[in-house]
Amino acid sequence: MFIKLNDRVYLNKDRITRIKIDQVQDGIRVRFYEGVTQVAKSQRFETIEAAQAWIDGLLK
Repeated sequence: MFIKLNDRVYLNKDRITRIKIDQVQDGIRVRFYEGVTQVAKSQRFETIEAAQAWIDGLLK
């Protein structure tokens, strides 16, 4: 099953093995992994709570 990450990217939900909320220099981003390989990252979020809410909405 595919989920829409943004206007140009769809992810195969069945192949994602790990989702990580990561604090980087410009804010907080959600990273998506297939095994050990990062395959996509999200937009920038101001808070971890906002990133978590976005993930919850994406996976429903």
